[in-house]
Amino acid sequence: MENDKIIPWNVYPRPQMKRDSFLNLNGEWEFEVSNYDYIPKKFNMRITVPYPVESKLSGIEKHYKKGSRLFYRKFFDAPMRLRWRRVLLHCGGIDQKAEVFINGAFVIEWCTAVDGPLTVDITPFLKDENELVIKVIDDMDKSIPYGKQAEKPKEIWYSPVSGIWQTVWLEAVPEYYIKGLKITPTLDYADVEIEGVDEGKVLFEGKSYRFYDGKIRLTPMVKKPWTPDNPHLYFFSVLVGNDKVDSYFALRTLEIKESYGMKRLCLNGEPLFFHGVLHQGYWKDGLYTPERPDDYKLDIVTAKNLGFNTIRKHLKVEADEFYYQCDKLGMIVFQDMVNNGRFSKLRDVIFPMIGVKKIPDKFKHRGKVSRQSFISAAQNTVKSLYSHPSICYWTIFNEGWGQFCSSQIYELVKGLDPTRIVDSASGWFKGGKTDVESIHCYMKQFKIPYSEKPIILSEFGGYSLKIDDHSGDAQSYGYKHFEDRKIFLESIKNLYEKEVLPAIGRGLCGCIYTQFADIEQETNGLITYDRVYIKADDKLFKSLSEKLKY
Repeated sequence: MENDKIIPWNVYPRPQMKRDSFLNLNGEWEFEVSNYDYIPKKFNMRITVPYPVESKLSGIEKHYKKGSRLFYRKFFDAPMRLRWRRVLLHCGGIDQKAEVFINGAFVIEWCTAVDGPLTVDITPFLKDENELVIKVIDDMDKSIPYGKQAEKPKEIWYSPVSGIWQTVWLEAVPEYYIKGLKITPTLDYADVEIEGVDEGKVLFEGKSYRFYDGKIRLTPMVKKPWTPDNPHLYFFSVLVGNDKVDSYFALRTLEIKESYGMKRLCLNGEPLFFHGVLHQGYWKDGLYTPERPDDYKLDIVTAKNLGFNTIRKHLKVEADEFYYQCDKLGMIVFQDMVNNGRFSKLRDVIFPMIGVKKIPDKFKHRGKVSRQSFISAAQNTVKSLYSHPSICYWTIFNEGWGQFCSSQIYELVKGLDPTRIVDSASGWFKGGKTDVESIHCYMKQFKIPYSEKPIILSEFGGYSLKIDDHSGDAQSYGYKHFEDRKIFLESIKNLYEKEVLPAIGRGLCGCIYTQFADIEQETNGLITYDRVYIKADDKLFKSLSEKLKY
């Protein structure tokens, strides 16, 4: 399973705040499953981290029943470069609840879906040789954000994901160190807030600048705004005592302005049509985790080659590498918050399909634990992703799943981040406050409504074409089925030309086609689940994209 020369995902996990010290703990771990909370004496299995337990790449490929405790164990030496400093343990994704033990001592309990990426100081627990144990419980607790995971996958619901699914790593820091960066751009400068320290210096464009009170404004000599066609990044370093981190920013603004009597979403002060594709972040062999970091880049480049300038990151927060690649390659991201709460097909699907879309959300999903989990998760999502210039748009609720008090949650998110567009309810069950009118349209003709707000067709299409030998399932789910690729492509062309293009002149500001890739039984992707066969035609989609302009 593990080759000493090959460590899975051996790239720096936090590209926007890089240090020289980095010890990757990915690879082969000992693994055991128990019904009890205490650490097993024997670990009889092996698992490859960072792939989820249910995935083929993990080497386990099994979903364990409710009540199971998943135990991971890794032995590591503390390298000399770590011993004289403080040592932090990090992991961006563990599903659902985790407890960390170092050399038998309890360190922390954490839930990355709610609390955000795990970072904990493990210095007091370290020896020259160390035992790291991570215990994970995934009981499919619906109060915890879970996205599209289901115990029994079918239709639009996919395989569950348990355990560690992002890189586990260590880094060394001095006693007084930089804990975080918050970067807010304009078209002329970027304001940088440095968390954890008050004074230091910044190296930028060959010069050194002092900062005080943990803040500094960086103004480039030559100003190049970030766009999908020219995603220019500016690089800088922050130095505080013995600590140094490397980072980057872009010059970019978002706003809503009136243009020819219509409200439009504007990038850098100019109206832009956001032509997007839904990306759900599942891979055939790795489920939540692609086999290689470059697989993120391949998906983004494929989407750009098809003429898309936007990806809607649907009901999942990816590893930081994904957003870095979007920043670097020029792909706008519409980022969803991850849903929790109970799903009701009657309430959340059937009622809206027959036109019942105005159910007040104040009294929906009333459980205090579930509500607080969603709020905490939303806050931590904004905090952890705030500085990425590619992220232009937050989606709070999708099709009513887990939705409650959307106007109040809108105010919360807008308060945390007034610089981006906020969609409080994508699809239906409008709660009141929102920046856009966000519509889903499947299996019927799209008729653009009147709205005083910019209109986004945030889901449409979903046309299904199953490619034998490249599908993840014997079943085939989609909203309109085809057996011939030529007819499939002609139907997509007609959908754009007859329903999307005419709506632009009546207020449509963006559209999100469903979807980028097939997932298990869902075969409505533009490429297959294994990323081998591209069903879409790049010439057709590029020609359509050229027409999607004001």
